[in-house]
Amino acid sequence: MRILVTGGAGFIGSQIVEAARSRGDEVVVLDSLRPDVHGPSASIGSGIRADVRDTSALADALRGVDVVCHQAAKVGLGVDFSDAPDYVSSNDLGTATLLAAMAGSSVRRLVLASSMVVYGEGAYGSPSGPVRPSPRLLADLEAGRFDPLDADGTPLVPELIDENFPLDPRNVYAATKLAQEHLASAWARSTGGVVIALRYHNVYGPGMPSNTPYAGVASLFRSAVERGEAPRVFEDGRQRRDFVHVRDVASANLAAIDAAMTAGPGHSRAFNVASGEVHTIHDLASAITAHAHGVAPVVTGEFRLGDVRHITASSARLRAELGWRPTVTFEEGMREFATALLREAVA
Repeated sequence: MRILVTGGAGFIGSQIVEAARSRGDEVVVLDSLRPDVHGPSASIGSGIRADVRDTSALADALRGVDVVCHQAAKVGLGVDFSDAPDYVSSNDLGTATLLAAMAGSSVRRLVLASSMVVYGEGAYGSPSGPVRPSPRLLADLEAGRFDPLDADGTPLVPELIDENFPLDPRNVYAATKLAQEHLASAWARSTGGVVIALRYHNVYGPGMPSNTPYAGVASLFRSAVERGEAPRVFEDGRQRRDFVHVRDVASANLAAIDAAMTAGPGHSRAFNVASGEVHTIHDLASAITAHAHGVAPVVTGEFRLGDVRHITASSARLRAELGWRPTVTFEEGMREFATALLREAVA
């Protein structure tokens, strides 16, 4: 099988490339090596150095390809709203350009990197049944009231979220990821193509970016420990997340690629990619510092308005339909990650 991996030099993309090649697939890598993500010595070997918005490069990259695994994106919450044009251009215009190029070729199979952020807040329950909380208020956050509340002021009970849950992106990055899903579904309907969208939860592992403003919380904690500093944990540290190892994310992509190759025309399906283990942000910081023998984390009470409080996922659909299983436990992954190499610092 010949696979085009956009963003194939990135944190997740490079793991997919390695996993696909190790099982005998032929892989074409396309990556722009943008300097706010990659360090100065990053390379893609025999791959194509180009932006996913480059139509000429896409035409070359798609030749002879059976399936596209689209990982190229600007990730993270961003610095402030001035990042919005770059997010929309990189993620949505980039995806639209790729899909248009695929429509003009014979390639009709796509695996799309999506994200848990399309849900907004996670699933919650109350004595009266499921509840959809409103965005948290600035006044509550400033007062240290971090949990979403029921109408009577009682904190709601977080639950696992599944793929049928209403979608409610609550920041620019989230809005662009959902737009990518909608664009891909429209392409599938229009061309008879197949799209499988993988909604990643909190991905971590060796090779994470170490110092970009868009790095995930795991790499921020890991970098702090490496500097001899205490990881700074926002809010009260009790935010619930699902941390899934990058090697498990790569194997989920291979399972999705195989499923895309056999699915019928117009097929479009989303899957949560999650470990199934619920942990708090403070659990994460504590595990990293413990295994690295670093300074204990500090809970700061700081917050970011675009963050959600709790979001943990059910990956039952991915397990049942694609036969995927995570192989790295939280304890195993954190032991490795605490001293693993991160990507070199960006300029």
